Amino acid sequence: VQLQAFGGGLVQAGGSLRLSCAASGRPFMNYAVGWFRQAPGKEREFVTTVSWPGDSTYYADSVKGRFTISRDNAKNTVYLQMASLKVEDTAVYFCAAARSGVGGRRPDGYAYWGQGTLVTVSS
Repeated sequence: VQLQAFGGGLVQAGGSLRLSCAASGRPFMNYAVGWFRQAPGKEREFVTTVSWPGDSTYYADSVKGRFTISRDNAKNTVYLQMASLKVEDTAVYFCAAARSGVGGRRPDGYAYWGQGTLVTVSS
């Protein structure tokens, strides 16, 4: 599975942005998909995950109530809608696909990774 994340950019604090993660090569069928992020000088951290086929989601406390993950299985795409963005949300955001229908919050639970897209939130 090849993944490509896109939709990052520069946004002011309080604004919104939607990231997309598109799969090619193989469909997302039967795979959970997660979003992780990595800020400069920090470790990669879990953001959210959605199960296959999309009936279960889980969020990090830092983004709960502000971010929403969803998936369109017909389009082989997973979305991350981000609202009420904060400066501390600035990071490179990665999408990843697990080998099973449930991904969890650990990066090692995901086998396929996209290249990342940069989100910069200005004050």
